[in-house]
Amino acid sequence: MRPLQISAETALRLSKALNVPIEQIMHMPQHILVQKMMELEKREEEK
Repeated sequence: MRPLQISAETALRLSKALNVPIEQIMHMPQHILVQKMMELEKREEEK
């Protein structure tokens, strides 16, 4: 599986928000990453 095509800044922000290592973010399947991003967005809207 090839790494995601996201910027280093985006990967860093996601790793902090999801509390997972940046390497795991870069090798996460795209559909799972999109799902996690949607969960984060929903949490932010609830605040």
